[in-house]
Amino acid sequence: MKLVNGKRSQLLEYLMIIAGTGLMALAINSVFDASGMVTGGFSGIAIIIKAGSQGIIDGGIPLWVTNMGLNIPLFLIGWKINGFSFVKKALIGEIALSTWLAIEPVWNLAGNDLLLAALYGGVIQGVGIGLVFLGGGTTGGTDMMAAIIQKYLQHYSIAQIMQVIDAGVVLVGMYVFGIHKALYAIIAVYLVTKVSDSLIEGLKFSKAAYIITAKPKEIADMIMKDLDRGVTGISARGMYSGQDKLMLFCVVNKKEIVMLKEKVDEIDPEAFVIVTDAREVHGEGFIEKSNTKKYIKNCKFFSLSSFIFGKYILKYNTGIRFYS
Repeated sequence: MKLVNGKRSQLLEYLMIIAGTGLMALAINSVFDASGMVTGGFSGIAIIIKAGSQGIIDGGIPLWVTNMGLNIPLFLIGWKINGFSFVKKALIGEIALSTWLAIEPVWNLAGNDLLLAALYGGVIQGVGIGLVFLGGGTTGGTDMMAAIIQKYLQHYSIAQIMQVIDAGVVLVGMYVFGIHKALYAIIAVYLVTKVSDSLIEGLKFSKAAYIITAKPKEIADMIMKDLDRGVTGISARGMYSGQDKLMLFCVVNKKEIVMLKEKVDEIDPEAFVIVTDAREVHGEGFIEKSNTKKYIKNCKFFSLSSFIFGKYILKYNTGIRFYS
């Protein structure tokens, strides 16, 4: 997917940010605002301000105006404190989101059904946020505010500060629109988190397999030749039998795990196979090292709690044998 200097890759990232912010604007304009549902963030504040200014301005203050107005001072502060690199990708995301909010036509997709609003809005915004994060960007808002505040309150994490800010926005929304809509907004918030998390992890998700077998050489050769994956041999001892064996360890994608189990059964029907989830894998064939820093930075608000496996496994002791 890359051309010279990674131009095509960078273009794809920007396209993902633009498409993602378009979906976010669709959820905000045509679902949450139309249903009076506040899900936190600057978009939630914009919905509250629009509702509160209905008697002053016909139709209230547009969402894009409030969103842009709240983010401009935040970007200037972030630029001054952390430099332009801190706000560059977020600036692109914010401009794209505000533009979409301004030009996108508004449809009341869920009508008066709050459950449909929570479901559709949560899924659409979740996909949008996931695309933005996969494109290496953000949209500013409460995540940037939390990052700035955390500079001065370092005993709190960015995620904790974000939760407090967003909870405050939802509580104000509860006061303005009523507790009934706020309860449905909580469903939407949950869906946004789960869908965006699943979208990011779904593209990076892998399976780790531990194989205890009497035929390690044959199975290792199969993994390297048929699956084109690296495999590591780890010296192990059966505590009941007292026998020394070579346990194989490898990481494959979700589609390859089915073939791996079938092939292992063909070679050694008595093999003991343990399959676990590897939620983040760095190394050849998975997340390349050049993309690791960007991926971790833009997914730091999600639950990324996996070990680093693959061909770059650390050699902790002499009992580990590498096949390559």
